[in-house]
Amino acid sequence: MEGTRSADGFDDSLPDADLVEAGAWVPGPYGQGDERGSFREVTPVKTARALAILDASRSVYTYDLSEQLFEDFPAWGGRTFQQRLHCFGYPPPSDFEGTSTSVQPVGKNRLSVNEERVELTYNMGTKINGLAHCGVGTMYYNGYRADDIAGPRGLRHLGNHLAGPIVTRGVLLDVIGMKFATGDTDDYFVVNGTKPVLRSNYRITIEDLQAAEEFAQLSSPIEAGDVILIRTGWRELIHTQPRRYIEDLPPGPYLREARYLAKLRPALIGIDVWVFGVIDPEIERGAHAACHQELFMRHGIRIGEAIRSDPLAADGVYEFVFCAYPTNVVGAVAGNSPPFALGQPKARRL
Repeated sequence: MEGTRSADGFDDSLPDADLVEAGAWVPGPYGQGDERGSFREVTPVKTARALAILDASRSVYTYDLSEQLFEDFPAWGGRTFQQRLHCFGYPPPSDFEGTSTSVQPVGKNRLSVNEERVELTYNMGTKINGLAHCGVGTMYYNGYRADDIAGPRGLRHLGNHLAGPIVTRGVLLDVIGMKFATGDTDDYFVVNGTKPVLRSNYRITIEDLQAAEEFAQLSSPIEAGDVILIRTGWRELIHTQPRRYIEDLPPGPYLREARYLAKLRPALIGIDVWVFGVIDPEIERGAHAACHQELFMRHGIRIGEAIRSDPLAADGVYEFVFCAYPTNVVGAVAGNSPPFALGQPKARRL
């Protein structure tokens, strides 16, 4: 092990990869054969308690938590989104780049049709990464080996289609909102004169997360089965500085913080950045995506990335009903189905 253990028991030590690949984290926390991980924390009772957050005598607003995809959306590693229109029954315009099978409508009712042809890497934009996204060598969550899960067209085990929908309590840890409110100006910069963004490579600490939880004034502490969303403001760069959004070192937590959050047994941990976990070489010390391994493999916790929480923060909604159904595709590793939240606005805060 590397790293020094802190007084609270959480640290940045890197696990022994040989031991993990040999099965040190098997079985997982939800028992042999499990393929859903901490989504199991979202029971019917948990969902009922989440819905009770809403006051039926007040208006309930629906919040879109997804980034709108478009061609050239900034994405890492050659991930792409391409959409082309397919039309039938009318002459397409001069700037048309899609496909047309006929310019004549059909039938007495002169039917014309529009469809689309899409090429999409599920792991881009707003997504929920499945438990098979990252492993240690040939070992993946709950003892499934690479040979067990890698099928000819997709995953044989741990596929996203096994996740199922969840409706549970969500909590927003608005780190950038808390920093702005408390005047920690060294920790952020401002976009377009008004939008604070955590500075490049800023490490979100346990202390930051605890301060953000206090800032949120939740009705009760974070508990098992909750969805935890972390707001950094980094998404402000998608349209204003797209190259910086994907090429600069984004803010985020690391192993100490991932372990702190994992102990709370959330159903999902999400962030408004394209990657969960700082990627500073001085912090990682030769490791890559160690937070992913820790959460997926050791704790069975999925990671949401590019989860847009600004609308919640703008309305002071730090506790809400979180709803998601990861893309229902057999053998998929990740999913782009947009999550959403049900909440009731309070006094507006940034």
